[in-house]
Amino acid sequence: MLRCPRSPLRLRLCLCVLLLLLLLLPGAPGHRGDAEPGPGAEKTGSRWAWPAFQGLQERLRAAGALSRRYWALFSCRVWPEHCEEDEEAPAGPLAWGRALLGQQYLDILTTWYCSFQDCCDSGDCRISNNFTGLKSDLSVRLHGQHLAQELVLRTVRGYLELPRPEKALVLSFHGWSGTGKNFVARMLAENLYRDGLRSDCVKVFIAMFHFPHPTSVDLYKEQLTGQIRKTQERCHQTLFIFDEAEKLHPGLLEALRPHLGRQAPENHRAQSPRSIFLFLSNLGGSVINEVVLRLLKAGRPREDVALGDLQPRLRAAVGEAPDSGFGHSCLVKENLIDFFVPFLPLEYRHVRLCARDAFLSQKLLYTEELLDEIAKMMVYVPKEEQLFSSQGCKSISQRINYFLP
Repeated sequence: MLRCPRSPLRLRLCLCVLLLLLLLLPGAPGHRGDAEPGPGAEKTGSRWAWPAFQGLQERLRAAGALSRRYWALFSCRVWPEHCEEDEEAPAGPLAWGRALLGQQYLDILTTWYCSFQDCCDSGDCRISNNFTGLKSDLSVRLHGQHLAQELVLRTVRGYLELPRPEKALVLSFHGWSGTGKNFVARMLAENLYRDGLRSDCVKVFIAMFHFPHPTSVDLYKEQLTGQIRKTQERCHQTLFIFDEAEKLHPGLLEALRPHLGRQAPENHRAQSPRSIFLFLSNLGGSVINEVVLRLLKAGRPREDVALGDLQPRLRAAVGEAPDSGFGHSCLVKENLIDFFVPFLPLEYRHVRLCARDAFLSQKLLYTEELLDEIAKMMVYVPKEEQLFSSQGCKSISQRINYFLP
């Protein structure tokens, strides 16, 4: 079996050789098979050499033209994201066209290529867009966040199914630590991309880790915009996650403006680029908790808390935050954020579910009493009601270690 190296240049040369070999198969366009020799074929000598040479030149030119056409069609089947619509090829003396190329030859070549390279219907095997898996993860693995479950699934799916989005999708996650903001960001990466957070199409930035020194903000701006641009060139669907967004320097937030606003359409591209920006922040967490506590005290079931109950107060709290440039940035002032997603404070019953999931993920046995014991180790606020876990489900896995032999 013919095997070729994965080097792009050598691979293309190998594919061209295979294309030429396919042309020599019986039934290939321009192949005469066992045609009878023409009159005078038995004559030999120099007087017959020149016409034979001219015939060979004609066949080589035809084979070259057909090979180029084969390559164009084959590359559009295997790499549609890089395929540009060609103008109608002029009909030559042999009228090479799609009908004459023979579908069987394209199938042979595509099958051979896909035997050692990844081939996907979407054209990019790095992108999975498993919305069924995302819906399942949000409903089964995420606890106490009915608003985030519905809003994230609806907005992300709706955006990625747009034929030509006009701008990036920008979501801002807000809530106390341990309520699930990073968890949902990871779920998105795992269900939208084959390699999850390790994908070439996903970039994660942590404010105090990647941009620790305010004096180096100009360098950070250049590095950040460069990474965003290169990632968007590499993938037509990208995901950018900014953790600790409230600690981002205002200059960095300003540098993001061109990537978040409306973009001019690029009609020459086979696929319109799609980018999702997630900003994860603790800003507004206290306001969310206050609203939820007030509604619970008034007799409203937690699951009946609506987005409209929280978003006005949340937007105002983010915009008025005194110790953060995030609320005063162009993202908020120019309405570049499409949705503020509130993450509600977690209660005792949610902490128990987190502990159960931690046991299951490590394939450990547990009892209901053990789940209660772990949940009671958390600190609950406010002081009187002791209703909400001050750390959400954070550090649950570490607490389980106390009970392991």
